[in-house]
Amino acid sequence: MDAARDGLFHWADVPLGPGAAVRETHSAVVVLLGDRAYKIKKPVDLGFLNFTSLESRRLACHRELALNRRMHPDVYVGVADVTGPDGAPCEHVLVMRRMPDERRLALLVRGGVDVRSDLRQLARDVAAFHASARTDEAISSCGSGEALAARWRSNTQGLRELAPLLVSQATLDQIEELALRYIAGRAPLLSSRMGAGLVRDGHGDLLAEDIFCLADGPRALDCLDFDDRLRWMDVLDDVATLAMDLERLGALQAAQSWLSDYAEFSGVVQPLSLSHHYIAYRAVMRAKVAAIVEHGSVQADSAAAAEQTRTLALLGLSHLRAGRVSLILVGGVPASGKSTLAEGLGDAIPTAVLSSDRVRKELSDIPPTQHMPARFGEGIYTPELTGRTYQRLAHLAERLLALGETVVVDASFSTVEQRELLRSAGHLTSADVIELRCFAPKEALQGRLRSRVAQPAAFSDADSDIAHRMAAATDPWPEAQAIDTQGSPADSLRLALRSLARA
Repeated sequence: MDAARDGLFHWADVPLGPGAAVRETHSAVVVLLGDRAYKIKKPVDLGFLNFTSLESRRLACHRELALNRRMHPDVYVGVADVTGPDGAPCEHVLVMRRMPDERRLALLVRGGVDVRSDLRQLARDVAAFHASARTDEAISSCGSGEALAARWRSNTQGLRELAPLLVSQATLDQIEELALRYIAGRAPLLSSRMGAGLVRDGHGDLLAEDIFCLADGPRALDCLDFDDRLRWMDVLDDVATLAMDLERLGALQAAQSWLSDYAEFSGVVQPLSLSHHYIAYRAVMRAKVAAIVEHGSVQADSAAAAEQTRTLALLGLSHLRAGRVSLILVGGVPASGKSTLAEGLGDAIPTAVLSSDRVRKELSDIPPTQHMPARFGEGIYTPELTGRTYQRLAHLAERLLALGETVVVDASFSTVEQRELLRSAGHLTSADVIELRCFAPKEALQGRLRSRVAQPAAFSDADSDIAHRMAAATDPWPEAQAIDTQGSPADSLRLALRSLARA
C-alpha cells in the first residue's frame, strides 16, 4: 500500500469513490474499497486492550489474522504494512475479503428474513470448529468456577464504575448474587465439562453483526483476539453469545433453534440452567462493552449505547432468574394427589422427578409396580427403611442439583427430619428450595384410595388405614405452600406453577 506523501495517513482524506465506505468501532476503523476491507487498529487504551504503540497494533493484526483463519481462511487475506517516506512501516492493516453488507445476519433478522437454514449450517460449522479447537490444562482452567466468578465480578464492577446512572445498584447486586450463587453450587457440573474437554479455544464473539449469510455458507468473522483467556471458554459459553444477540434482536425462536441445532451437531447435552447462565453472562458482558462505548462516544452514539447497556443488563438478569436451580418438595398424605402433581411438574418445567415409592422399592430390590401391602410401619415401610429412602432421595437430589438440574421430589414428608434432610441437599448446592403440600377433602381422599385397587401399575401401597395413621403422625408443615388438589390434575398443576412463579 502507498503512504501519504507527508508521512501521515488519514483515511478521511482518501477519495473513496462509488461503493466505498468507512465503518468505525470503539477499537478499529474498517475501510471498504472494492472487493476488499481494510481494518486499522485505533491507537487507544480501553483497559481491556491497549493499541497505543505501533508494535502492539502490528501484533494485534497478525494475531487477528491467525485466529480468524481457523474458521474462514478464504476471508482473511493478510496483513499489509503502510510505509512512510523513509520506507519504514508507519501503520499495519488487516486485509480481508469484503462481505456483502446486505447479507449481514443482524440486518436479515431485523428485516424478518427467515435465517433458519443459515443458522443451522452455522451450528454445524461451529460444532465442527469446536471439535478440533485447541484445549489443554491452561485453557480448561478458564472453565472453572473460580475463573467464571472472576469474570462475572469484573463485568459487574465495570458496570458499577461506568454506568451508575444506567443500571441501578440494586439490579447489579441481584445480577452478581444470582450469578455467583449459581456457580457456588455447580462445581461438579463445571468440573465435568472441563474433564470432558468442553472448554476450548473458541471464537469468543459470535455476534449477528459480524456474521454473513452467503450462498456457499455463513461466515462468522471477528473473533475475540485481544485476550486469549477471554476466548478460552466452555463451548456453550461460546454459542450463548449468538443466542443472546439473536434474542436482543427480537428473534427468540431463532435463538432457541440455534442452541438446539448446536446441541444436535455437537452431540453434547447442555443443561438448560447452564444455557441460561451463559446467555446471562454474555448479555452482562456486552452491557459493559456498551457502557465503555457510551463513555467515549459522541452524543448520538452515546444515547444508543446507553439504551443498549440498560437493555442488555436486564436481559442478563432475566436469564439468571430463569436459570435458577430449584429443589421442589411435593408432599402430602397418601391419595392427596402429590404424585400426580409431581409428574405434572416434571413434564411442565421439564425436570427430573424422584419418587419415594420407587426409591423405597429399588432399595428393597422390588419392581416399582409390585405391590407390597403391609401394616403401618411394617414390611418395607419400617422406620429404618423409610430413613434410608429419604437419605437416598437426598443423595440423588444433591447430585442432580449440582449438575444444574432442577429436581422435583415426590414423598409424604411426614416429619420435620425428612424435610430438613432434603433442604440440606438444596442448601449444599445453592438451590432454591420450594415446598408444596397437597391436600384434598376426606371424601376425595377415600375415593382415590378405593380406586387404586383397580390400578395394578400404581406405585403406592397405602390403604385407608395407613393413610389415616400417617395423617395422624404427620408433623405440621408451616413452611409449605398448600395446594388444593380436589379439582382436576390440570387445575392443581396451574395452582402449583403459580406458587413456583411467586417463589
